[in-house]
Amino acid sequence: MPAAVFLKSAASAADFPPDAGREVAFVGRSNSGKSTAVNAVTGARKLARVSKTPGRTQLVNFFSLDEGRRLVDLPGYGFARVAPDVQARWRRALETYLAERVSLVGLVLTMDIRRGLTSLDDRLLRWLRSRRELPVAVLLTKADKLGRGAALERQRELEQELGADIELVRFSAVSGEGVREAKALIDRWLSGAQQ
Repeated sequence: MPAAVFLKSAASAADFPPDAGREVAFVGRSNSGKSTAVNAVTGARKLARVSKTPGRTQLVNFFSLDEGRRLVDLPGYGFARVAPDVQARWRRALETYLAERVSLVGLVLTMDIRRGLTSLDDRLLRWLRSRRELPVAVLLTKADKLGRGAALERQRELEQELGADIELVRFSAVSGEGVREAKALIDRWLSGAQQ
């Protein structure tokens, strides 16, 4: 994967960069590890801002890999210590991006392996499936927080729950588990290679 550089932040669809090329976006609950995953797959430790406080990513952040290929870090959904009007703005930007962005070619859903599939994750996947066909992969983040056996068991449970059309990757930015697999998946989507 080429080196990533920050391109721009957008509060609304009007601020998005031109809708051309190919993008892979990271989405998930607040504090599920989206920004940390972006940093891990790009190998740039401080590319995306990371915080232990839910709701740190408040804008749609675009990172350029090379001409016409981008990664996108979306605001989290669910618990965040922000005002209701801010959450409503995030939701509008997220829905517009996911439903209308033509250059979006793949979605990486970050899911804390200890929490599994939440009702908000399930609602996002159902909403997305009703609006467009898009490949989705789930990064089971923070895998280093569980023992290997427990992590494998959680992965098996989620594979049954989510179905065969979603690829699951146990992922830890701390141990490096799953980083190579996530990069390969993203590279495949960004290059236009068959699934």
